[in-house]
Amino acid sequence: MACEPGRSAAVLDVSGPRWASQQNVVSAVLGRRPGVVSVEANPVAQTATVVFDPTLTSVAELRDWVRDCGFHCAGQSVPAHLCDPMAEPGRAPTGQDRADTGHTGMSTAEMAADMRNRFAVSLLFSLLVMLWSPMAADMFGLHAPTPFGLRQDLWALILSLPVICYSATIFFTGAVRALRARTLDMMVLVAVGIGAGWLYSLAITLSGGGEVFYEASTMLATFVLLGHWFEMRARGGANEAVRTLLDLAPPKAVVVRGGTEVEIPTAGVLVGDTVLVRPGAKIAVDGVVTEGDSEVDESTVTGESLPVHKEPGSEVIGATMNTNGTLRVRATKVGSDTALAQIVNLVQQAQNSKAPGQRLADRAAFWLVLVALLGGGATLLVWLSAGATFAKAMLFAITVVVITCPDALGLATPTAIMVGTGLGAKRGVLFKNAVALETSARVQVVVMDKTGTLTKGEPEVTEVATEGRIANGELLSMLAAVESESEHPLARAIVRYAAAHEAAQVRAERFENIPGHGAVGVVDGHRVVVGNRRLLDREDIDLGELATVRERIAGGGRTAVLVAVDGKASAVIGVADSPRETSAAAVAELHDLGVEVVMLTGDNQATADRIARALGIDAVIAEVLPGDKAARIAELQSGGMKVAMVGDGVNDAPALAQADLGIAIGAGTDVAIETADLVLMRSDPLDVPTALRIGRGTLRKMHQNLAWAVGYNALALPIAAGVFEPAFGLTLRPEIAAMSMSGSSIIVAVNALTLKRLRLPGPARGYQGVAPGTRSGS
Repeated sequence: MACEPGRSAAVLDVSGPRWASQQNVVSAVLGRRPGVVSVEANPVAQTATVVFDPTLTSVAELRDWVRDCGFHCAGQSVPAHLCDPMAEPGRAPTGQDRADTGHTGMSTAEMAADMRNRFAVSLLFSLLVMLWSPMAADMFGLHAPTPFGLRQDLWALILSLPVICYSATIFFTGAVRALRARTLDMMVLVAVGIGAGWLYSLAITLSGGGEVFYEASTMLATFVLLGHWFEMRARGGANEAVRTLLDLAPPKAVVVRGGTEVEIPTAGVLVGDTVLVRPGAKIAVDGVVTEGDSEVDESTVTGESLPVHKEPGSEVIGATMNTNGTLRVRATKVGSDTALAQIVNLVQQAQNSKAPGQRLADRAAFWLVLVALLGGGATLLVWLSAGATFAKAMLFAITVVVITCPDALGLATPTAIMVGTGLGAKRGVLFKNAVALETSARVQVVVMDKTGTLTKGEPEVTEVATEGRIANGELLSMLAAVESESEHPLARAIVRYAAAHEAAQVRAERFENIPGHGAVGVVDGHRVVVGNRRLLDREDIDLGELATVRERIAGGGRTAVLVAVDGKASAVIGVADSPRETSAAAVAELHDLGVEVVMLTGDNQATADRIARALGIDAVIAEVLPGDKAARIAELQSGGMKVAMVGDGVNDAPALAQADLGIAIGAGTDVAIETADLVLMRSDPLDVPTALRIGRGTLRKMHQNLAWAVGYNALALPIAAGVFEPAFGLTLRPEIAAMSMSGSSIIVAVNALTLKRLRLPGPARGYQGVAPGTRSGS
């Protein structure tokens, strides 16, 4: 959720709402306050993202207004990219924040435990009420004698008091909060259902006795509490990804201050501190190695499967694992500036955002509550006018109110979004918001930049053709001797090739670099010339039979490096930017999804065609200047296609912004790329179809959940109202309606969690945590 300049955004951590629809209370109250522009409440993450005018209100006032709703506000974070360029991104709530808010709310686990305790009390006394109810006598032939000679309805009243006065109080207080906020939610419906049945029964008992509904009221409370205890546990599983990310950071770090090693909390590390990282310990913050050599496992952050060698001058990333050597690291990024903090911020930002379909569902939920209340009243009047007893009409009315609760509708979309974004985070695929998640499901064309995306971004030797006068090993040694003196990328590729083929190491004398042409040097008395055709022409060297080889290599879109020794052409070396190992698999996966793949590059047509043929790409747009890439994206969009652009997030920024979905690939630690909607932590094209599959799977779950929630209410409402009772004897009691309503919410949550079994290409990577037995301190 972005906002205009001059406005600010805050993400409030709201604790207390146990039901999805209760977040509407927070939205309703905050939305009417002066200075508040918009509010997006997330019932699963238990957050409220607020855009406001800082000249009219403040975060402190927002917190106070949340407390006025009867909830607790534990802190706030302000993603810098949302509004204020000077805002501190993703700042976690500090101890002072919590003190300022008067935070006394319960965590999700504590609320689930409280719900479990309330359910246990309600279940015990509801069963006792049932034991002495007329229903037990009618259905099971049980005739338990009432103690102390009390009337059966009076004894049932006494047994119902623990349920009404303890277990069900959360419904009544929640209903009061909603009505004070001038809104309607599920709490109002449940409170009306339980309260109406119990108060009616109380009136009958005090007036001398008759048909009562104590068992219906208490069992109604029991089933609602049971359903939402299970629902809260399922919702907790949806937020597993963020907890896993937060657990990656080591709690302690060893810093060297004044020549002394001191262990301090990671939050206390300052920029410029020297952090000591022993073997088997996690690196606490982002930094640069000043002393030591080691291998670092970066898979938890970048997804790179192999350990990366680190030496003085190497950059390291916080939350990665030092494997064998001891390192001294100068801290360059701490706290919210670290790569891990930015990753967490991106994931939370996506989970706190709303998809377009969810906003419609939120509005529908409010009207569904109103329909339930009006429908309950209408059901009561219709049955009374049809000649039914007041007790029967009341039973139908309560059932209508209970079964129409819109909690499943409120959970349908946010639960799927949280699971989808969490699944992406575990694969190194970071969606910036729910809109990006939904857009990724509708992509029809993927445009991929060539260099650094489909290819490795560095040249490699693909072919060495010699005329046979000099042994290959000797020739490679002479080549490497000359090229090792050059900094040109082609020269480095040749040096790497010679080293891989174990060529003997010799030195070149009288080295001369000729810009734009190549280099010349003397190796063991032989004059070696390495370069392009212009250099050999300048040296009056004829290619002879190697001319045909050069034409073949150049015609195939590769660079031909020519070699001459002592004035005679000796070899032609083919050099090219090779495709990544997973590029072909990525293109095949995209085709499997029915997505067209287009390669966009500034390289010449021959080079682009060679890569495209090797990878099976559908179309090539070559020789495009960086500034013209956005226009080419717009041309594809003009045909009505949903286009995703995959690039490095820097050179391709205009094209990323123009595309329906901008994907920054290989971002490494630079995860806060403004123009991208989706960030891939690895330089792996296979993560592109992974992202699209996650988007499609998430959207599918959202549609399934919404269809279930709407279809359930459409089917259940007439049954609850007794429409089919005269003809078919089909009816529901309030407690059965409560069980059905709660079961609907559980089905929605569990269906979203099944998204974790989505088939994705390649092995799972990134954010997998630390293996048992490894040290977490630095």
